[in-house]
Amino acid sequence: MLEGSVRKAGNRVRITGQLIDTITGAHIWADHFDGALDDIFDLQDEIASNVVGVIEPKLRLSEIWRATRKPTESLDAYDLYLRALGQFHKYTEEGIRSAIALLKRALDIDPSYAPTAAMIGWCRLLQRRQGWGPVSDAQVAEGLRLARQAIEVGKDDPDALWMGGYVIAVFAAERSTANSVIQRALMLNPNSAYAWSANGWVLCFGNQPRPAVEAFERAMRLSPLDPLGYTFSGGLALAHLAAGRYEEAAEWADRSLREQPRYSIAIRMKLVSFAQLDRLDEARYWLKRLLELQPGLTIAGWKASYGAPFLSPELLGVYVKGLRKAGVPEE
Repeated sequence: MLEGSVRKAGNRVRITGQLIDTITGAHIWADHFDGALDDIFDLQDEIASNVVGVIEPKLRLSEIWRATRKPTESLDAYDLYLRALGQFHKYTEEGIRSAIALLKRALDIDPSYAPTAAMIGWCRLLQRRQGWGPVSDAQVAEGLRLARQAIEVGKDDPDALWMGGYVIAVFAAERSTANSVIQRALMLNPNSAYAWSANGWVLCFGNQPRPAVEAFERAMRLSPLDPLGYTFSGGLALAHLAAGRYEEAAEWADRSLREQPRYSIAIRMKLVSFAQLDRLDEARYWLKRLLELQPGLTIAGWKASYGAPFLSPELLGVYVKGLRKAGVPEE
């Protein structure tokens, strides 16, 4: 249940809201919003957007917790999907493998459940870019196939659309199609922080940093304490990197790493940013950190497995130059 109150002082108004679990009485979320009475209609829109944006991930976390307490013999496709999300948030190689196994069980129960299919592709993508593998070409192809399936079946499911769109942007380098799919997700749910984040990433891949920054900032406003917040700040790092603002890119990558220290994308952006700034000692430090997560990294290997297929030529050039200056071998 969502409840709240309004207090007025002069021309100022404060609106508070809190979300209550009606079964346990626990507070799931609470916040307040301040504004001027002259702008009351804008304030109403802001509150509605922020409440929806913040409540969605809070509710999902509560649902994940509920699913983990449910007996395994009574799990349905949705419960398995929620358990898979819980494993995903652990951000470990074992957690991702467990998530994929749970998602496949969910698909066996309900092959038409689009978010499950899309999330398998998202997990495969994470395995590939984190070096949690080996991930075979057949597994990548399976993830791409399931993402396309999710987009086709889940035309009215924003989660299926933004995940599926993001997967095809990376695995198939279909940025235009991915953009249109993610835009549909935003039409269905304009308060989805995840859809805004996916939009930002795909815009970055196409070397469009200005609208990408706006998309990531929107995601952070909608869900400032999100469990995937490190991907929002990591996306801002990439947008600044694409714009040539290397100091800002390093700062946002650092913020991302404070939330998730194993996030190799942010580590790579830090070393590239420092290399582009000719701060080579710092770049080599971050290269050492990256090699701990991805031993044997080479420029050719990175381009083949993650960089070249979907990044714009301009952004790819920034990465390659930075990796080379930091001392990453060619092959």
